[in-house]
Amino acid sequence: MIASEPRRHALVALSLCSSALVAQAQEQEDWNAHAQLTYVGQRKPALGSPYAGPNSLRREAESSYSLTATAALGLRLGGSTEFYLNPEVAQGKPISGLLGLAGFSNGELAKTSGSNPKLYRARLFLRHTVDLGGESVNLESTANQLAGHTTSHRLVLTAGAVSVLDIFDTNNLAHDPRMQFMNWSFMTHAAYDYPADSRGYTYGVAAEYIADGWALRAGRFSVPLQPNQLQLDSQLLRRYGDQVELSRDYRVADQTGTVRLLVYRMKAAMADYADTLAAATGAPSLDTPARQTRTKSGAGVNIEHHVSAQVALFLRAFQADGKTETYAFTEADRSFSTGAQWDGLAWGRPNDTMGLGLAVSGLSTTHREFLRRGGATFFLGDGTLRYRGEQDLEWYYRSELSKGLFLTGDVQRVRNPGYNADRGPALFYALRLHWEQ
Repeated sequence: MIASEPRRHALVALSLCSSALVAQAQEQEDWNAHAQLTYVGQRKPALGSPYAGPNSLRREAESSYSLTATAALGLRLGGSTEFYLNPEVAQGKPISGLLGLAGFSNGELAKTSGSNPKLYRARLFLRHTVDLGGESVNLESTANQLAGHTTSHRLVLTAGAVSVLDIFDTNNLAHDPRMQFMNWSFMTHAAYDYPADSRGYTYGVAAEYIADGWALRAGRFSVPLQPNQLQLDSQLLRRYGDQVELSRDYRVADQTGTVRLLVYRMKAAMADYADTLAAATGAPSLDTPARQTRTKSGAGVNIEHHVSAQVALFLRAFQADGKTETYAFTEADRSFSTGAQWDGLAWGRPNDTMGLGLAVSGLSTTHREFLRRGGATFFLGDGTLRYRGEQDLEWYYRSELSKGLFLTGDVQRVRNPGYNADRGPALFYALRLHWEQ
């Protein structure tokens, strides 16, 4: 018996719907495994230095290297709840013992870097997504993301051990030292003293509300028990780092971009520069008077904009209160960075990328006076200081050798290293080999 026309249309529609559901089910991953390996070799020629202190960038020529290997393992626990684990191995030899700069030249070198490989847990977290409607959004299989589907309106909850920069102050042009700019000043706002242990990780909770180009994010994370140390403080109700970010995707003249506004507040046992200077009879010390529970805060803007299909620009600007010592990131109380990225398609190399960036960082009045009077902070201490803002200029060229394998050449010039106009400039030359799958 021949089916009627309406019935035939209904059967066809049902068949198409069933096929789509099957395809969607096939595209959703129940687990995945990704990995990365990054090696950086770097060289610093000798620099001009009429004097040096205990925490100076060394005047003689130096070489450095870093090696990191990370596994990213994901498992779907059911529905929209996912579990992720990142074991990581790192080793390296930092230039000048990772001292004497605000914008350190290799973002792969942590404060605990050493020549012996160290295996540790980088990330261990749960993510739960609540779909709230809107258009369907496909998620690709990448490190710490299972392939699947969600909606343009959604709530994303994250809890566990992560990097704060996994969620806040992201930027597609200047964020990842394994693939983009290597200097710390381009990973995030240099003046954003985001909560992290000395490897760059912490634990806490975050919520993200995403709705058709808008996103509101908020999170609370653990701070170190002591400045720039590995052990984290478990008292999240007493000492913590809070951050809130509002972002908006936009389109201007057929080109896209994103604006992100970030505010943060940290509460921890910190030294105050003004109190330290008032109590000092000689060279000031951050241990006198004793550290007390204090707060620090700051705010910044982060913009990325695509000028054309091959050229994109970025800009960051941040202002912190500058009253207390650096606690978890680097020595800066205000920072500005800008730059551009070019797609190699413009010169017939579609898988290549070139970037050029400039970052300028500064210190508060009491912070610079502490250093001028001979004080030493965790990263800085030339014995005295003729203050100027530190300027970090970086150029890189990344070429894809084969699928997932990249070679990058990188050159950096740092003017006024450690905010000292009497020293430098410092030059850094690097080769980076990165593999991912």
